[in-house]
Amino acid sequence: MAEQSNKPPSGAEGAETATLRSLFSDFIWMASGFWLSPQRNKLLMLAGALIGVVGATAYMQIRLNSWNRPFYNALTNKDMPAFLSQLVVFGELAGILLVLNVAQMWLNQSSKVVMRQGLVDDLLNEWLKPKRAFRLSNSGVIGANPDQRLQADAQHLTDLSTELGIGLLQSTLLLLLFVGVLWGLSRGEFLPLGSRDFSPPGYLVWCALLYAGAASYLSWRVGRPLINLNAEHYAREAEFRFALVRINEHIDGITLYGGEADERQSLNGVFGSVLDISRQIVNAVTRLTWITAGYGWFTIIAPILVAAPAYFRGTMSFGELMVIVGAFNQVQTALRWFVDNFSNLADWRATLLRVARFRKAILGMDDLGQAKSRIQFAEEADPSIKIDDLRVASPVGCVMLSEPHANMNAKERVLITSENGEHKAVLFRAVGGLWPWGSGRITAPARNRIMFMPVRAYIPPGTLRAAVAYPHASKDYEAPAIVKALAAVGLGHLEPHLDKENRWDRELTDNEKQCVAFARVILQRPGWIVVNDALDVLDPESRMLIRSLFQGEFADLGIINIGHDLPDRSTFYGRKLHIVLDPLGVTFTPESEQGIPEPTNSASESVSAR
Repeated sequence: MAEQSNKPPSGAEGAETATLRSLFSDFIWMASGFWLSPQRNKLLMLAGALIGVVGATAYMQIRLNSWNRPFYNALTNKDMPAFLSQLVVFGELAGILLVLNVAQMWLNQSSKVVMRQGLVDDLLNEWLKPKRAFRLSNSGVIGANPDQRLQADAQHLTDLSTELGIGLLQSTLLLLLFVGVLWGLSRGEFLPLGSRDFSPPGYLVWCALLYAGAASYLSWRVGRPLINLNAEHYAREAEFRFALVRINEHIDGITLYGGEADERQSLNGVFGSVLDISRQIVNAVTRLTWITAGYGWFTIIAPILVAAPAYFRGTMSFGELMVIVGAFNQVQTALRWFVDNFSNLADWRATLLRVARFRKAILGMDDLGQAKSRIQFAEEADPSIKIDDLRVASPVGCVMLSEPHANMNAKERVLITSENGEHKAVLFRAVGGLWPWGSGRITAPARNRIMFMPVRAYIPPGTLRAAVAYPHASKDYEAPAIVKALAAVGLGHLEPHLDKENRWDRELTDNEKQCVAFARVILQRPGWIVVNDALDVLDPESRMLIRSLFQGEFADLGIINIGHDLPDRSTFYGRKLHIVLDPLGVTFTPESEQGIPEPTNSASESVSAR
């Protein structure tokens, strides 16, 4: 059962400080991904259209604000013809603004879709480059929940980026335009100080700047903790989601063991951590709301207060007062963008931190452990596999073979034994090129002539026909060949279901899934298969059937089985090697190289290699 501890925030991935420098670095890092994306031109076109629409909207708002003077003067003077005339003008202005608002909404939503496409395409392309995803999964917290980063975090980041970006653009244009309007309206305004009137140039502008600046500073001071709290919240939500998926994937075993209560207790601990961080966010948002809501309410009367002395002295009309109120509020709307959006900005910063750090980690996988010595891999036309002076640097010590020089000839069947599953998994990964840290040399034929079979067979979603042909397309093989391959491994009864789409990884038994993996061998006919206990997990009948294939029609297939030393193997394997561990030898742990806490996955877990 997984226990929940009061550990430091993992959402910040090592308590990275959300400084302006790190914010700029993360922003540039992500922007570079968008710039290299095929969606770049679409994004630039949408951005250009948005600038045009937002600019036109800001201009029309100036026109609408100017309309306040004749309209309210007509009301004050009870001038019906002028009042009706201004209603017509309002209808024209409102109609144009309505069209611009609809266009802006369409561009807004389209930008979200295109931006998400560009971001997810970039992350998927980098994540699924050869060997990166595997190494990332062994790199601790940063690789624990890639699904959360690629789906939820990426979507949230693009949504927030679009909303905040358009809002910032709109506020900036409004500020630039209405500051000029407000500066002009400041002529004749004054602040009574005792018996004297103080009338500085741009009086109304300075009042607006001072008012918004004070509110922005208070919002930043009070709301700053939300950045790390949001990052931690996303991390704990990811842990909760992973725990739910794990239970759903293993519900058969849990039910048979009667372990529902134990799993519920485990979920209570994980979900409790989610609730704990959620309560902290509630308290932080509540404190921030005192500032933002108070600022919003006081803004209703703020422009009237600063313009009241001139109005009550009679130097301006009611219509002019309403123009000042409208211009002041527009400037305030622009200036208070930071205040109103601080919670969203903290959320955006936390999400950017998670996605940017994930992308950096992906790109860093190619350079992981560069300072460490590495195993040399070479491809030759010679069909044999040679392992010379191999020393695999693993987290548990240095893994070696009992023979320093092992030359395995074509068609040879070799058994490499160990009672320790972790040692076998490390050696299997090293031979497959997934674990390059250590020393020595592995020389083998071209990669497409070798199939690697982990202890748990991978069955992709889709049709059974596609699962048998994996990783190739099912159309690459004749239908009779696929049927023959299934029948050869004892799965002929599945022929009627070849074109049925299903979650075959759930429908098939573990033994049947492993037999499907051997059907791939029959179908694709490699020169070698390297097996990590894949033969040992078969039931005796299936094991004998597949061995008979390798002793008959497929006797020219070379086999390296990294597995157990069972009594019935003396006639099948012509050679036996042993795994030796030097606990004092060189070691290597990927998560330590990344400076990330210990990973949740052990090295003994099986790996899907091909």
